[in-house]
Amino acid sequence: MIKSPFPKLKLTVMNVYGPCYHGYKVGDELILDDFTHGPKYFCLGLAHALFPVAYALSFGAKFPFRDNQRSLLVTCPDGGKLEFKAEVLDKERDVENVPKDPEHRGPNPKKMIIEVVKAKGKCTFGYKVGDKWETQGLKCIPGFCGAAFHTAFPALFALNFGAKFFFMQDPDSIDTVTCPDGGNIIFKVTRAKEEAKEK
Repeated sequence: MIKSPFPKLKLTVMNVYGPCYHGYKVGDELILDDFTHGPKYFCLGLAHALFPVAYALSFGAKFPFRDNQRSLLVTCPDGGKLEFKAEVLDKERDVENVPKDPEHRGPNPKKMIIEVVKAKGKCTFGYKVGDKWETQGLKCIPGFCGAAFHTAFPALFALNFGAKFFFMQDPDSIDTVTCPDGGNIIFKVTRAKEEAKEK
């Protein structure tokens, strides 16, 4: 049993399109104690594809195009053999439900900023404190370090869909995104404030 401030998540197998050596079948349900703890023998391929979604849902992200905005479909990265639905469970272990947004009119990618906030060692790309990059939504940044972008992607994904990092001074950002190569560079990922639109 773990003490976690994060919600439990439910994964339901929605479709099976090919053989899965985990033997998952349509209707199977898997419960994650939180986004950092998968069930025993959980498929790491699925965990890799699921992590940005579980992370986003855990910090309040909503997907306005879904019938339940607090859910999302995730496809197995091994040939798309399975499709899972990820949902958030409330404290009573019921599925959290936020009905589809009737005002939703298509993608609304947010302006994102990635900034180096700490540097403790050599970076092959030469990144240093103060370096900044901008992107829109989930777009890759041309020439940006692939390993760093991989590490930053869950934060980009979560922030793009409205997540709030409640433990940060600015909940629209997270400043602990760490380079996987020795932790030499630490990035801050921020969802830029939207300018008020004129009527």
